[in-house]
Amino acid sequence: MPNLEEQIDITAPGDVVWDHLHQVEDYPRFVGGVREARREGASGLHMDLESRGGTVRGIDASTDDLRPNETMTWRTADTPHLSGSVSLLPIDASHTRVQVRMEYDPTEAHDAFGGPKGFAQSSAIERTVREDLHHFKDLVEQAQPGR
Repeated sequence: MPNLEEQIDITAPGDVVWDHLHQVEDYPRFVGGVREARREGASGLHMDLESRGGTVRGIDASTDDLRPNETMTWRTADTPHLSGSVSLLPIDASHTRVQVRMEYDPTEAHDAFGGPKGFAQSSAIERTVREDLHHFKDLVEQAQPGR
């Protein structure tokens, strides 16, 4: 299965970034294709995702704060099988590096969400994750006092 790794530096302390990461209801504001997201229980979440063809599909996942304020892991419950982690690395008191790692099956991703196949599918997923990180950065930085 392909692995993807992307990172971005955010002008905000790690605890602020961590809090935003855990505001699941805000995922539609920065994760492409997510129409609705909500917590289900202590470690579950449900997201309604819109595919390229406009079909909405529900996905359930579980999360685990592996190291609170440092690393959160996640895994989908069913197909498409996706898993990954988000790690926060302090740069200094007011800057945090967000590192996303993801493992996925390109065929399952294509079947679930549509879009191109093969290498083009991997490139599209990488581009989407990169764009999502930039949207997340904007969301967090705009919420900072004095901005």
